[in-house]
Amino acid sequence: MKLDEFAFFNQQLAAMLRNGLPLEGALRQLSAGMRDQRLKAELARLEADLAAGTPLDAALPRRALPDLYKRMLLVGVHGNDLPGILTLLADYYQQRQNILTRLKGLMVYPVIVLLVALIVSGGIAFMWSVTLAPTFREIWGVSEGRPLPAFTQMLLQPMNSMWAPPVVISLLFLAVLLAICVRRWRSALRWRLPAFKESSLAQTAAALHLMLRSGVPLPEAIGLLEQLETGNRAGRDLSLWKSNLMAGMARFADVAKESRAFPPLFVWLVGNAGEDITAGLKSAAEIYQARAKHRTEMILYAALPACVLLLGLMILMQAWFAMGAFLPLLDLMNNLGG
Repeated sequence: MKLDEFAFFNQQLAAMLRNGLPLEGALRQLSAGMRDQRLKAELARLEADLAAGTPLDAALPRRALPDLYKRMLLVGVHGNDLPGILTLLADYYQQRQNILTRLKGLMVYPVIVLLVALIVSGGIAFMWSVTLAPTFREIWGVSEGRPLPAFTQMLLQPMNSMWAPPVVISLLFLAVLLAICVRRWRSALRWRLPAFKESSLAQTAAALHLMLRSGVPLPEAIGLLEQLETGNRAGRDLSLWKSNLMAGMARFADVAKESRAFPPLFVWLVGNAGEDITAGLKSAAEIYQARAKHRTEMILYAALPACVLLLGLMILMQAWFAMGAFLPLLDLMNNLGG
């Protein structure tokens, strides 16, 4: 889902409802010009159900929309404030889009760098092993036993160490692709890697703040997020929070004291607000959003250039090995010519 388009859609839908347009008519007008075809189809089906007389609370569960979004729409309907909920959702999804835009940069740049490094390193290894080395082996074979340095002899073997750098870079490239494409890996790493973890904490705090501000009870809000984070560290922490609340714990510091995905700072920020957990969650969301921005910039401006430099040195060393092996061969060719 394109979150920026989804946020804009909710802003426009809230404005139309405030102006007195019926929900199904507003959905029809707004969905007609959407670029996201999957979202457009779901909204068109929702509009058709409403036009046929199906209540919103019965039509929403059938649609493939975010669970948080569907839950909040029902809160807005039951509270008779659907435009207000839509405005809050628009702000929430716009903030998520801002964070995700930065994180996508962190994912795209390493892939590009590794791909270019793989092409260059693989090209050097291919040129040496497939094109140059066989020719040099033939020259060496007719050189009447003239010796060559052991390093050059090693690189003239069919399976030589010239392929080590592209193999290492290929493994790194594959690991990055799997981390991006495999949902389970992506979900696990999202709560462990710097910048990604801070953004996940900010999104969790923002989602809880949104639901509590709209009147959703804390156990129910935590239960919904637990479903969204199933199978990772955060999901286990949220399950623990819900169990502690059901056991009668009232202070957030006690509820979340054994958390593993949520650091002590997060717990302190929320618990420091006392009984006003909503305010504490808002503070945590703002602080971790700023931390995610800072970590992203630090990685882009410091860590990523360091990785580029490391890969460049690996390729230069590979080229230096090739030159180091080539010079004795060149000397041998000159002696044979003489």
